[in-house]
Amino acid sequence: MNTQKQPTEVQLEMIRQQLGREPQGMVGIAVENEKDVPLVLQMELLVNDKPFPTLYWLSSKDLYQAIAEIETAGVVKLLEEELMSEPELLEKHLADQQRYVDLRWASATDQQKQRIEELGFLPLYTKYGIGGISQWDKIRCLHMNYAYHLAQGSALGELLDQRYGLGLKLNDLNI
Repeated sequence: MNTQKQPTEVQLEMIRQQLGREPQGMVGIAVENEKDVPLVLQMELLVNDKPFPTLYWLSSKDLYQAIAEIETAGVVKLLEEELMSEPELLEKHLADQQRYVDLRWASATDQQKQRIEELGFLPLYTKYGIGGISQWDKIRCLHMNYAYHLAQGSALGELLDQRYGLGLKLNDLNI
């Protein structure tokens, strides 16, 4: 599991600028670049007794915009078609989904697990994959998938890096 770290005051201010608000439910920084710019935040499982949609949140505005342009170009649908036509890619993607579910649940404390069960949210943490998706052969959000990739590695993230050079740009990001 990727080790998250607590942000410095400078990083906390960057995170506020990235998000446009005070961060809520942040456990720490999961990924930063060589300039100490936060790229991915690790999030609490519950925020105000409501499930947070993902374990890893893409915080970089620049990276968010780059991925938004990829999504706007219709790449999600193309990637879903590719998953259906390439069994090996689908197998890797499904394994990434299971690894994410396992990692997310393993990151919970016993107290958090108990509260999740009390609130009736257990299925959200044991059956729903990256971005809270129930159909693992689909893609809900490239932002959440790429955040997971940066924190843990994934087949989908590798494709985005290969095709769009996202990984090459990480150290150039300023916010």
